[in-house]
Amino acid sequence: MTTELTLLAWTLVLALVQILLPSTLRTQETGAQYNLGARDGAAPPPRPVTARLQRAQANLFETLPLFAAAVLIAHVSGTHGALTLWGCWLYLLARIVYVPLYAAGIPVLRTLVWMVSVAGLVLILVALLSA
Repeated sequence: MTTELTLLAWTLVLALVQILLPSTLRTQETGAQYNLGARDGAAPPPRPVTARLQRAQANLFETLPLFAAAVLIAHVSGTHGALTLWGCWLYLLARIVYVPLYAAGIPVLRTLVWMVSVAGLVLILVALLSA
């Protein structure tokens, strides 16, 4: 397996963590009965950290399909090199750093880290389109 595919797999682990974090906090807030039920009644609003983790998860899910597609296209086309490696590393590491920054409510640095993840995605696309 290529390094790029391995980094994609680790990104999927991150996605699972980002699903579990807010859902665990939300269960603590609403109680297991509510989460196990049909959730027809209105739930109390999430606490700020839970809401931020939910938004961080949604943010990951906006770019994850693009990242996965880019990595898979690189693999199928045999496009591997410095750009794809740097791109994958930047994307994954920035996405990892992004979670605690968002959870802590740190606005500007969080956005800069998000931009690094997008730059990683762009590097992979540059490698694909210049191959």
